[in-house]
Amino acid sequence: MKYFYLSFVITFLGLLIAFFIGSFAAVYICFLLTVLEVSLSFDNAVVNAKILNNMSKIWQRRFITWGIFIAVFGMRLIFPILIVSIATKHGLTETFMLALKDPDLYHEILSESKNEIYIFGGGFLMMIFLNFFFDKERDVFWIKPFEKNIITEFFKKFNNISLTLALILGVFIIYQSGDISLILAYFSAIILYNLIQNFDDVFSKNGIRNGIVGFLYLEMLDASFSFDGVIGAFALSENIFIIMIGLGSGAMFVRSMTLYLVEHKTLEHFIFLEHGAHYAIFALAVIMLLKTQMQISEILTGTLGFGFILLSFLCSIFYKKAKKNRQKFTV
Repeated sequence: MKYFYLSFVITFLGLLIAFFIGSFAAVYICFLLTVLEVSLSFDNAVVNAKILNNMSKIWQRRFITWGIFIAVFGMRLIFPILIVSIATKHGLTETFMLALKDPDLYHEILSESKNEIYIFGGGFLMMIFLNFFFDKERDVFWIKPFEKNIITEFFKKFNNISLTLALILGVFIIYQSGDISLILAYFSAIILYNLIQNFDDVFSKNGIRNGIVGFLYLEMLDASFSFDGVIGAFALSENIFIIMIGLGSGAMFVRSMTLYLVEHKTLEHFIFLEHGAHYAIFALAVIMLLKTQMQISEILTGTLGFGFILLSFLCSIFYKKAKKNRQKFTV
């Protein structure tokens, strides 16, 4: 529980501020937003833990401390304001005042840009999944008939197969939509992901991610996960501070879960947990891409993500028990 003390304290203070903003109704909305954020980002905590395991201790601490402020104030408050600012060609201060004085118009403008946001996040998350799925060095397979077969082994022979498949998907998006803004958003995500990966390859030492590169990668990952929650939050409240408090509290709990997973080496004990997280990322990527064409509930998104994590967790337990039984039988 010690890993979550700070999360509970910050959440309590946030709810206290929410009470002064809008009484018990605001407190309840903040609580719902916190639950929404955690349910949408639980798989994020697992992937974060995997990456943090390969980072130096000092940058692990910096991600948990500095990173939370970027996650809360950067992605849950400033990012939506920046999107509206670009869309309206107004300054940040002017847009911030618009969010305070006319939240309906602010939400309407943000919603007009949501397809570009979704396709950017979907493209970035798709690259993460493809890189994991076609990793030549991966020797643990969860759904073996799907992950290790003639087709996947054939694709793994090609260099940059993940990028190739992502580009093929991009060509389909060009054919399907023909919208230049969507096309630019998608390929921007692909380019950004590969730039971060290339920087990582150059600056990593002995498999340890360079601090700033790993830090930026994790923040981009958090951003991709947060897009859905930030836009979906307006269904519950149009007050930007209520949204920031609710989603920020959820983000704090996600960071606490990440720290717990790292400190307890959870991914080493539950070997399929990482697989479940990446399948959840794949599901989220597909949903975000589909959201440019249809309405999909955040409940479905959160349920799918949690379902993959839970299933991989249970499979890990059964695998450990079966392995112990085999060892006893051998002895």
